[in-house]
Amino acid sequence: MALLALVSVGGLLFDDRMLVGVPIWTKPFKFAVSFIAYCMTLAWMLTLLPRGRRAGWWAGTVLAAASAVEMLLITTQVVRGRQSHFNNETPFDSALFQAMGITVVVLWLAALVIAVLLLRAKILDRATAWSVRLGSLIALAGAAVGFLMVQPTPAQRAAGDDAGIVGAHSVGVPDGGPSMPVTGWATTGGDLRIAHFFGMHALQVIPLLLLALVALAPRFARLRDERVRLRLTLVASGTYAAVFALTTWQALRGQALLDPDGTTLAAAGATALLGAAATWAALRVPAPSSTPASTGSETPLADKEFTA
Repeated sequence: MALLALVSVGGLLFDDRMLVGVPIWTKPFKFAVSFIAYCMTLAWMLTLLPRGRRAGWWAGTVLAAASAVEMLLITTQVVRGRQSHFNNETPFDSALFQAMGITVVVLWLAALVIAVLLLRAKILDRATAWSVRLGSLIALAGAAVGFLMVQPTPAQRAAGDDAGIVGAHSVGVPDGGPSMPVTGWATTGGDLRIAHFFGMHALQVIPLLLLALVALAPRFARLRDERVRLRLTLVASGTYAAVFALTTWQALRGQALLDPDGTTLAAAGATALLGAAATWAALRVPAPSSTPASTGSETPLADKEFTA
């Protein structure tokens, strides 16, 4: 994936072709970088499994292989100058897109196996355990948003068998219209890629938040208490899941991310208030005593693993 990211950078610099309103090498570049973060995080999570390591190894290997096949198919279409996703214009294009669909299902099922193994694993530090469990579950939900994109739009349904492109990232507007810089997300309608991206990267964000809490623990007494770190991890995960659900709902209603209506703003405000209140409540526990069991002298598993 790192090599492909470099190749894609070269494509962005020296290949001026455009596809669906963006430089043609944008998609393989974004996918490669995303897969780097996704697979490296899962690789670390697999090291937390005290049991079922063999099953985890196979699930990780299958996931990596499916990712490689997916990127090979995307890059093949880029070289050909053809749209990779939703493309049924020719039998060959359709066959490649169907193959991509199969690899995505295999990838999702492999990630599900890893999530189940993490749910069953006995991880010593509870905050670490729940950060990886909830992060992986939200990431699975984020990946599943991709399945919504393959549904035909109203215009495609009207075209019937004559529709060469079946499915879309955008909702309420055609793909390739006005979009945000870098991300390419639609600015005039809904875009399911927002929730897809946000959900999948819970895999990194929630464990990284816990690492930040561990790093701050020597400076803030309350964070030395494992109960506080666990509660804050649960609050962050719940808030993250709520924002993921909100972005999915907003996209399905055909609303651009930066142009929400009053209902969306009210839901966002309620989410922020509940998250803030839950954070305040999570911090309202007795300050840790001076006994070794509560001063945080035990190095959390998150610390141990990352130090190793």
